[in-house]
Amino acid sequence: MMHLTDIPTTEATTSRRRIAPKPSSEALSDAERETARQILDQPYDFTPHKLFSKRDREAERAIFHDAPSIPTPDTSWYNPVMEGIGESRSMNQGSVLLTASQEQALFLQFNYCRYRAAQLRQRLQKQGRLAPTTTRKMLFWHSQAAALRDQIADTNLALVLAMAKRARLNDMDFADLVSEGNMALLRAVDKFDAARGFKFSTYACRAILKAFSRAGMKMTRHRQMFPTDFDPTMERSNYMEVKRDGHEDDCAGEVKDIVLDNRADLTDIEQEVIEHRFALNRAATDKPRRPLTLEQVGRIIGVTKERVRQIQNKALAKIRASLEDDFLR
Repeated sequence: MMHLTDIPTTEATTSRRRIAPKPSSEALSDAERETARQILDQPYDFTPHKLFSKRDREAERAIFHDAPSIPTPDTSWYNPVMEGIGESRSMNQGSVLLTASQEQALFLQFNYCRYRAAQLRQRLQKQGRLAPTTTRKMLFWHSQAAALRDQIADTNLALVLAMAKRARLNDMDFADLVSEGNMALLRAVDKFDAARGFKFSTYACRAILKAFSRAGMKMTRHRQMFPTDFDPTMERSNYMEVKRDGHEDDCAGEVKDIVLDNRADLTDIEQEVIEHRFALNRAATDKPRRPLTLEQVGRIIGVTKERVRQIQNKALAKIRASLEDDFLR
């Protein structure tokens, strides 16, 4: 049975904010069934304590009601890619430094919630069905354990960033290093036994450094197996530019073929103007030419500069129409 309903709630503490809802015998929703199945399919461990052997009401009072007040950390400062020294001020403002008694109480609450969820999980497995009342009790204790796990991790986020900045690996991105440290921190939360009297930060630091070491060795092996040089053409930010350049080259080649094969029905004068203006070579053996100005073309064919512009615009309109026809076709 759950007896936390008589415990007052405050936002500043974790020891007095776990309120158990009244179990309902109504049919389970699809979301509840899915979450329950995930809990039943996965191993569910906890660190035992002598208080867990007491009756539920006595254990809950000793673990939650009689526990010291535990402040909730402010993680609004958290940014996994922050590297500047100037950001340490905001980090220190949001950090919470727990006393030994507060830390032990927090881990005791976390493991007790997992202990209760594990008991109910075992009962459901024996029953072979998802009884609504028992399932909702299990989901409640599971959600409380998850919330406490998050709070412990949030309290120690600054530890991960500090260790990541101290152990910077040249072959590894800082955000990836922080991600490895966060995963190691969560695993340390699951395995830490506060009853032994050690500080969690000591245990977590060793776990985080081991995770950094494993990640560094994994990255080194990857680089040895796949030695590559930096290729700007493979960058995502450069993809559209490369694609656009290739498209322009294809279009330019198609336009050149239209002019040289005269698929746009250009007159002789129009074809000559386009060839001079855009330096088109009729044969591959011809020497490269440079584009001529309107005035230069006018001198060659014996007309004014303005007349050359008119001929050019008319020829370009024919070429554009031919290009669109080929595309549609």
